[in-house]
Amino acid sequence: MTMQAQLLASTLDEETARAEVYGLLAALYYAAPSAELLENLRVAVTQAPVAGALLESSWAELVAAAREQTADQIRREYDTLFGGVGKPEVYLFGSHYLSGFLNEKPLAALRSDIAALGLTRDAAMSETEDHVAYGCEVMRYLIAGDDVEVANLTRQRDFFARHVQPWVPAMCQAITGQPKARFYRSLADFTQAFVNIESQGFDMLD
Repeated sequence: MTMQAQLLASTLDEETARAEVYGLLAALYYAAPSAELLENLRVAVTQAPVAGALLESSWAELVAAAREQTADQIRREYDTLFGGVGKPEVYLFGSHYLSGFLNEKPLAALRSDIAALGLTRDAAMSETEDHVAYGCEVMRYLIAGDDVEVANLTRQRDFFARHVQPWVPAMCQAITGQPKARFYRSLADFTQAFVNIESQGFDMLD
């Protein structure tokens, strides 16, 4: 993972930066960070090459949160917020926010759209496709994939508008509203800032 300051303001190709952010979000929401991922966050540069870069503040807060907590603390926080038996403190599934229930029509619509992209669910993935990590992975593929018939701005905009933008902000608000959230509050703030930037960028395509 190369989440350095270039992702905040850009000597890197913009599309590469966007794909890497989606990949990072997918990893952090799917499970508590591995030791390697957490160490990469802790040593990441937080000052953007261009002053006032849009993600600079929320990225710096996320890095600070990674530095302030141990891996065990973050793992326990993940389990407290998103795991456990029965109803979690915060759901990471789009169907919950779009319909109020899990495994409902939004999941069926998502599966149909994923199939239309020629993508299939990884059998090793234990969660349903409406998990936020899965949506982020699809976006990463639509940005960085080699098949230009699938990996293009039009497909990105359509998938984002149907399966990311309508509910991820509500998930972020649910996380930030949790008194037990520390590291994941910072992650939610960063996610919200990034989604806002993505929304503005796609709006400019119209």
